[in-house]
Amino acid sequence: MRIRLVLGVVGQLLRSFCFAFVPPLLLALYDRHWETAAYFMGVGLLSYLLGVLYGQGLSKSQNFHRSEALAVVAMTWLSVGVLGAFPYFCEGLSPVDSLFESISGFTTTGATVFQDFSHYDRPIFLWRAMSQWFGGLGVIALFVVVLPRLGIAGRQLFFAEASGAPAEAVSPQVRNSAEKLWMLYVALTTVLGGLLFAAGMSGYDAILHALTTMSAGGFSTNAESIAGFHNPAVEWVLVVFMLIAGTSFPLLYRFVSGRDFHIYRDGEFAFYLLAAGTSALAIAGLLGKGWPGEPEIRAALFQAASLISSTGYASEDYNAWGDGARAMLIVLMVVGGCAGSAAGGPKAVRLLLALKHLVREIKRVLHPRAVMVIRHRGRLVSDEIMRGVFTLVLLYLGGYFAVGIVLALLGSDLVEAFSASIACLGNVGPAFGNAGPMGNFSHFSTAGKLVLTCAMWVGRLEIVTVLALLHPDVLRHLSWGGKRR
Repeated sequence: MRIRLVLGVVGQLLRSFCFAFVPPLLLALYDRHWETAAYFMGVGLLSYLLGVLYGQGLSKSQNFHRSEALAVVAMTWLSVGVLGAFPYFCEGLSPVDSLFESISGFTTTGATVFQDFSHYDRPIFLWRAMSQWFGGLGVIALFVVVLPRLGIAGRQLFFAEASGAPAEAVSPQVRNSAEKLWMLYVALTTVLGGLLFAAGMSGYDAILHALTTMSAGGFSTNAESIAGFHNPAVEWVLVVFMLIAGTSFPLLYRFVSGRDFHIYRDGEFAFYLLAAGTSALAIAGLLGKGWPGEPEIRAALFQAASLISSTGYASEDYNAWGDGARAMLIVLMVVGGCAGSAAGGPKAVRLLLALKHLVREIKRVLHPRAVMVIRHRGRLVSDEIMRGVFTLVLLYLGGYFAVGIVLALLGSDLVEAFSASIACLGNVGPAFGNAGPMGNFSHFSTAGKLVLTCAMWVGRLEIVTVLALLHPDVLRHLSWGGKRR
């Protein structure tokens, strides 16, 4: 793997990333917060200078080895996370807390270390929301649009960024696909902002919550999340759009473009809605003790949509719910959204395929000579794809266990440790206990925050990317430049 090539591409991306700091800079100037404006101006300049430094000598025609494309994706997420931490550090957070908040934003996790929300200016909350919005559809997908000069390399980066689960592209041209998905993403965000404003939110709150909803991020301007607004109309609007945020964007594009009005026939989408609906029904029954009213139904649907899409908003403090209702929430956190969506976690399609494989193996016990195949979206699923599916599912389950054990060894309560592990590795956001929907992660030890920060980054890269880069075959062939190895 050629380190110079990887740094060169990351540098090109960081040169464009400097423009991300312009909106909070302008808002700081408008609000006459000169010191905050200086923060964002300085970080934007630093991003540009690092981009120039790293990008020297990069050839437009160079192609990528698979490991180099993966390294660019991993390093880009880490680089924007580190740069995005500077505004928080300038506001008084420690380096570890600043990195935690920034990585949580760009990975759309939504876990926060903020305690006193009144301490921060509007530009900081705008930056939090923007970091999630940029991370929602994927930083690399955006850069494929704005950096067509990458050519074939852009194609490799796009597929290195995309989920490994079976999915259908929007069009054969990768840049064209990325453009269409971002157009849909922007349009949905705009519509949601307008609806939230019409439902009673201020313009500022509506814009920021639109950014963090469509990205399945969950950062709010209120310390009590959506519960702090006390507005049922807002909650109903968010239920719909959180479910949309967890739906495959290529599937949504086919629907809105008129190419496919029967998206309910898509197996993954049906499984996703079925999991959310049945869980919400069970939670509503538990909350209403068999006879739920509108408040119980709304609360159940809201939390089901929030956690299965990995958005992480809260309309109530579900820490106060019974064990049965909270158990259903954990199931939703593990299922996750659809492949190709803004949601985190192992993705619903992988669990669906794993269940289909389990059913097939049970049938084979009864009919050992029968020829049985697994289909998804009308196509046969190869054994190679099934191996990848089981690999990811096992890695996530193993990761949840490993991170939870480490947090428990560092002194966290067992329930809080394992729920925080699922929340951060699955990029969901809130956990249980003090890290629940009305709490934050500030009470974790420095070592615990670093573990969770790493978990958020690894989870956003779907684990395999990081493990592949640590493989001896990659480390053994590291070089500064020269021929591709």
